Amino acid sequence: MTYIDTLAEKRQNIWEQAKALLDSAEAEKRDLSAEEAGQYDAMSADLTALRSRIDSLEKSETENRAIEESLTRMVGTGNKASAPEVNALRAFLRGEAGRSYDVPIEQRADLTTSSGAGTIPAGFHNQLWEYMVASADLLSKVDVINTTSGETIKFPRVTAYSTVSSTAETVALTQSEPTLGSVDSTVTKQGYLVQISTELLTDSAFNLESYLAKWAGRELGNAVGATAATVALAAAAAGVTGATGTATSFGVQSTAGTGFDHLISLFHSVTAPYRASASCAWVLADPTAAIVRKIKSADGVYVWQPAVVAGQPDLILGKPVVIDGGIPVPAANAESILFGDLASVKTRIAGGFRFERSDDFAFNEDVSTFRAVVRHGSVSVDANALKTFTHSAT
Repeated sequence: MTYIDTLAEKRQNIWEQAKALLDSAEAEKRDLSAEEAGQYDAMSADLTALRSRIDSLEKSETENRAIEESLTRMVGTGNKASAPEVNALRAFLRGEAGRSYDVPIEQRADLTTSSGAGTIPAGFHNQLWEYMVASADLLSKVDVINTTSGETIKFPRVTAYSTVSSTAETVALTQSEPTLGSVDSTVTKQGYLVQISTELLTDSAFNLESYLAKWAGRELGNAVGATAATVALAAAAAGVTGATGTATSFGVQSTAGTGFDHLISLFHSVTAPYRASASCAWVLADPTAAIVRKIKSADGVYVWQPAVVAGQPDLILGKPVVIDGGIPVPAANAESILFGDLASVKTRIAGGFRFERSDDFAFNEDVSTFRAVVRHGSVSVDANALKTFTHSAT
């Protein structure tokens, strides 16, 4: 059993414990106690964290294999890709290589050997603790298009199809052309600078280089994802509006027309051809996921079905669930769930993600300046592909 399989099994066990907690309260016809609610929230957070960890490990394994295979082809059979790749990045950051390093799509203050807590002592621990940042998982489903330049381009689209009509024998067919249109795609530039002292680059005991590249890719990726989420929500039509009393919830599960029924209605508000798409998914934020995980059907079946096999997504009504912080949390009139064919959102990246170095910008301060830049934009090409769940006003 691999480590990923172990994590998947642990996640399934936590889900069974969470279900047992909810089932026990339901059998006794009561709400969760304060202690039980705290336990459930902790379990829900663990489920999300384990899902993210499994996805991250699988992505890392895939990328490492691709890098090793690519470098093996360049330098010959039998060579390991990991060491040359790390050495190349290290050389770049120390000014021994070129001025540009490509950051994969994944991710300010003056960084010196001193901080508010005092000078970093010699021999400090060689690992850097990172606080966790949510990633823009929506990008795994939208249609990402890379272009070399950033001029305005048009995405053609069909807005109406030909109409079929009955025709008598020997009577000419009625002419009916589809209606064609287009959407303009533009890009804007986003990025940031980070300055690092020569002392820290030279004397750092931890692998600062790899963290810089990862931070850049993550932050730029999150900026792209936030724009895609905004465009998706703006393009989506209202699929379902919650009944009165669902301003911060989805209603009592046993009441017809609320709870599970809301999700079923949202599912069917998107027509079947869009639902059949491989890029059709539910998109919601973590706080919403914690609520939806508790929802059952009238016969006691949980709407949320966690993946039991590593590499597979969680499902709601057979469609994958994407957790993305760019979607609003439950609140009065908020659109807390996005559902439909996410490939209808075209996310354009012009010129790729750039991560570049200058030793001249702050030469008098003896620091190296790194900049992370991306030019990107998102548009929707189909107003029918996406629908939202909107909470009631009260």
